Amino acid sequence: MRILIIGAGGVGSAAARILRRRDFFETVVIADYDPARPQALVDELGDERFAAAQVDASNAESVASLLREHSATHVLNAVDPRFVMPIFDGAFAAGATYLDMAMSLSQRHPDRPYEEVGVKLGDAQFAKEQEWQDAGRLALVGIGVEPGLSDVFARYAEDELFDEIDELGVRDGANLVVAGHDFAPSFSIWTTIEECLNPPVIYEEGKGWYVTEPFSEPEVFDFPDGIGPVECVNVEHEEVLLMPRWTKAKRVTFKYGLGDEFIEVLRVLNKLGLDKTDPLNVKGVQVSPRDVVAAALPDPATLGDKMSGKTCAGVWVTGTGKDGQPRSTYLYHVADNEQTMREDSSQAVVWQTAINPVIALELLARGTWSGTGVLGPEAFDAKPFLDLLAAPKPEGYGSPWGMREQPHPVPSEA
Repeated sequence: MRILIIGAGGVGSAAARILRRRDFFETVVIADYDPARPQALVDELGDERFAAAQVDASNAESVASLLREHSATHVLNAVDPRFVMPIFDGAFAAGATYLDMAMSLSQRHPDRPYEEVGVKLGDAQFAKEQEWQDAGRLALVGIGVEPGLSDVFARYAEDELFDEIDELGVRDGANLVVAGHDFAPSFSIWTTIEECLNPPVIYEEGKGWYVTEPFSEPEVFDFPDGIGPVECVNVEHEEVLLMPRWTKAKRVTFKYGLGDEFIEVLRVLNKLGLDKTDPLNVKGVQVSPRDVVAAALPDPATLGDKMSGKTCAGVWVTGTGKDGQPRSTYLYHVADNEQTMREDSSQAVVWQTAINPVIALELLARGTWSGTGVLGPEAFDAKPFLDLLAAPKPEGYGSPWGMREQPHPVPSEA
């Protein structure tokens, strides 16, 4: 296996650091628009299996040419989702297996954005599914942590724990603190603005996908491992578009623990138009307002040594258990920033995102996972993935996941 990682930011760097400890691949090329970034990472790794390159992720031919130049068999997309389609198309043109952690962008309904579904996340990729099937190639989409590990949990719950699933409710929360910053998102602010200000999507059997207002249906969810109660709200996310394709869940939701301050900042950005991506003319220079916001905030990849706390990703599943009795279970994974910094010099949020595509690549290399077409994580057997994630090093990745019988979350008064 010869891997091309596109993007030397927080997640791409964390993936490379995790890969350094594994032996299932021949080489890894790390590419970025700024060639200095991957070169610095390769110098840090000090491993002859890693090399640096330059790429224009907005150009499918640039991606395809680089894949061909290095005879790469697999490409891991680790950049903002606005670059999904050029990388996706470039991988197809070069005959490479494609993996991403966020799917092609949605477009809200032009007239009734909070009443009718527009273009959904991933629609542009699924529109090309037949081409990938006919070519016998695989695009494994949404294999980060959310989407990704959460979808693996959904597959595991349906196969191993439940006879009937009433709801798959993805719930994400953290108690992370960044010292010295009043406001410092722990993940790409570009992506966060995109998913939090778009109309959230919910799936219900018999009704299909429908949209709500941003930050709707607040509830308090008690997260494990000392994180505690966090208010979570509806946010647009890929799981809601992926899980109904490969599971029989009657309802799928995604709620994110943002916090009042973060929500207020996002609302202000939206009110001022600073969430927009179309360039504006500023004294003769074309600039995207959202790019300005991202440039004004600290790079999430640089915050690890200032962060403390934990982040939790998981799926709350309700329905009927294998014993025929009602069941309510939370399957989850927690990353502790102190541990991820100590082991891989990567802050917890980007590390927790990056470990999952690395495991998927290893399962593909082993032949444990295989397939053709555009497939989500739910399309594969979950148990080998979860076993490898939790198994002690060096055989596994030494990052156990948990399962807790879960009372129903408490609706918020907000």
